[in-house]
Amino acid sequence: MIEIQNASFAYGKEQVFNNINLEIKKGEIFCLFGPNGCGKSTLIQCMLGILKLTKGMIMLEGKNVAQLRPFEIARKLSYIPQSHEKPFPFKVMDIVLMGRASYTGIFSLPDAEDEAIALDALEQVGMHRFKDKPYTQLSGGETQLVLVARALAQKTPVLVMDEPTSHLDFRNELRFLETVAQLVKTAGLTVVMATHFPNHAFYFENNQVRTKIALMNNKKIVAQGFPREVLTEIHMSNTFNITSKVVSYQWEKGHLRYIVPLKTY
Repeated sequence: MIEIQNASFAYGKEQVFNNINLEIKKGEIFCLFGPNGCGKSTLIQCMLGILKLTKGMIMLEGKNVAQLRPFEIARKLSYIPQSHEKPFPFKVMDIVLMGRASYTGIFSLPDAEDEAIALDALEQVGMHRFKDKPYTQLSGGETQLVLVARALAQKTPVLVMDEPTSHLDFRNELRFLETVAQLVKTAGLTVVMATHFPNHAFYFENNQVRTKIALMNNKKIVAQGFPREVLTEIHMSNTFNITSKVVSYQWEKGHLRYIVPLKTY
């Protein structure tokens, strides 16, 4: 679905990442994980065509992102940002309909088909009853689910997310992860997710969702593979200078793994 080949990016003389090679397959969740400033968000912006690589290529279904027009990318990749401002009290339905922008003309309005798609997207994330509520009155968790619905309304095969749970409480974080996992299982979406939390990747793997993770540090990928292969105590020590413990136990869903941070050094 996405192939990143020898990708490098710099702001002037400041190198952000160098020689990145990744392959993201259809129907899997791919987590980009690493410390602050390692280049996760910048790489995502390059995937979206917002920033241009200084070297290398990002191929989206076999086409170079750098050669695609914005509306073409918008029909392949939908995006949930790290933070989101609410400048005007649009209705929830209007926010979700914005996901149909790449299918309507500049001076056109959403038609009945667009509205049906938006309603179905809200239904999928359990937010249908909020369709007429002002967007500014939603909680953080509700806002994120509406952004998922907007992304679903784009009808793209790939959903890209940048730290989507960073402002959520414990319950809403879990609800968000449950929704994403269910969408991958039922709709066959491909998800690219930048995160600071290693247990997000373990959560998806624990719930039998095909999950890969790339550990970014020192401007490069230092490890990639399944969470159980990458999220090790040694990698946590080398990347974050912390002592941690990977714990596992049997539950009704099978063998579960999580990583517990113990102390810094």
